Amino acid sequence: MSTIPAPFVVAIDGPSGSGKSSVSRAVARALGLAYVDTGATYRAATWWCLAQGVPLTDTDAVAAAVRTLPLDLGVDPDAPTVVVDGTDVSADIRETAISAAVSAVATNLEARAELGRRQRALIEAEREPGSFSGGRGVVAEGRDITTVIAPDADVRVLLTASEEARLARRALDVHGTADAQAVEATRDQVLRRDADDSTVVQFHTAADGVVTVDSSHLDFEQTVEAVLAVVTAASRA
Repeated sequence: MSTIPAPFVVAIDGPSGSGKSSVSRAVARALGLAYVDTGATYRAATWWCLAQGVPLTDTDAVAAAVRTLPLDLGVDPDAPTVVVDGTDVSADIRETAISAAVSAVATNLEARAELGRRQRALIEAEREPGSFSGGRGVVAEGRDITTVIAPDADVRVLLTASEEARLARRALDVHGTADAQAVEATRDQVLRRDADDSTVVQFHTAADGVVTVDSSHLDFEQTVEAVLAVVTAASRA
């Protein structure tokens, strides 16, 4: 994969449980690129608002808090970090309480615009020689990455899967098992988040120029290979 031109930007979006994060990290690792998790910026903003006592129902206060968010996002695919005001919140932002609340920030249009600006800056930074990737580029993932944040990416992929597969994956990730009880416990979190976020961004259907990779019947390694195949095809075009 070292034959891809530099800088090279891969954008991957898709619904909850589609495997965006883990697949994107593996693709970035294989290509020697940086990794930007745009979803982590929304989670970090949610954590910051809650830590500051900002009511998530107060849209103006949330937007104001996000504009002052002291965020440092690490872009190493082997060890991505999320640091807010000097505190590593990489684990904290994955807690259920944040997952349940993050849509309040993600659907706040002013907050979304500010975080989008920061996401673009992170992507642009990886085009420079002094960046983590040395100017090779980045794999960026998130719900609106292929249409709003990086519509000019060299490769744009919609990573999707059946609802059944997505629920099972998220249940395994959160509960350590994909039995019926765990899947049911995860259902509301996954489907409600998708429903909430779909009010401000489209991530269920591929836009023009975006390649769909359906991982419903693929294991993790096969999904990574499928995305890398899209990259290879694009770099040779």
